[in-house]
Amino acid sequence: MPTMPKAITRSAVILAALVLGPLTAADAPPIKALLVLGGCCHDYAKQQEIITKGISERFNVSWRISYDPDKGSKHLNPIYERPDWAAGYDIIVHDECSAEVKDLAVIERILKPHKDGLPGVVLHCAMHCFRSEGYPAAITPWFAFTGLQSTGHGAQLPIAITYTAKEHPITAGLVDWTTVNEELYNNSAGKLLDTAKELARGKQGAKGGEPVIAWTNTYNGKAKVFGTTVGHNNATVGDARYLDLIGRGLLWAVDKLDDANRKPAKQVMLDGP
Repeated sequence: MPTMPKAITRSAVILAALVLGPLTAADAPPIKALLVLGGCCHDYAKQQEIITKGISERFNVSWRISYDPDKGSKHLNPIYERPDWAAGYDIIVHDECSAEVKDLAVIERILKPHKDGLPGVVLHCAMHCFRSEGYPAAITPWFAFTGLQSTGHGAQLPIAITYTAKEHPITAGLVDWTTVNEELYNNSAGKLLDTAKELARGKQGAKGGEPVIAWTNTYNGKAKVFGTTVGHNNATVGDARYLDLIGRGLLWAVDKLDDANRKPAKQVMLDGP
């Protein structure tokens, strides 16, 4: 078994004790997810637990966490130093904030598993990461993966979320809602990439635009990607409506949005690679 990356911190060890019950042969195997998070501007130390525990209480997803405690935007999450960093996982959840990591060779190493078809979820500041040459006007390699060009946000105010694709498997049955104070990310090109499809829009107050805030993308013709720009504050990340949305997006990306996986995971944290 590979050595556990140093970025897997004490919080992950604590989470490993949160086992909801023994696995049995009759249970579907859990979806193996890797959560990569850390960097600038967010309470990732707490959100790593809020996300993993919250989703596993709802869906059959087990986790490994690569949390980078560095608070800057230039530090590379240590897991990406491994050429096989994504081996053994069914899906990667990108929740990092590393805008100033611009080395194209590093970015291509991060994207390689997804180019080969590994599904992904991109949350909030992950949209503003890896600003390689051509940013912000060009469709950078990272923008091609996320499916949406976004470069910034305004003041923190409540966001009224409207699901515009009400028949999509991810959003079917979900009810429109309003967040606490949150950051509404812009869509700098005014629309999604041609490979992406809108799921929801967000609006702050009576004035201003109503940008796309949740969508799906098909990357390199292979990988299914779910994304949302919502998720700055802990109160939002821990909201049941947010966890339902991103959990369903995760299951959709791995083609397991079915009854067998719409149940709590028996094992929250993974012991494997």
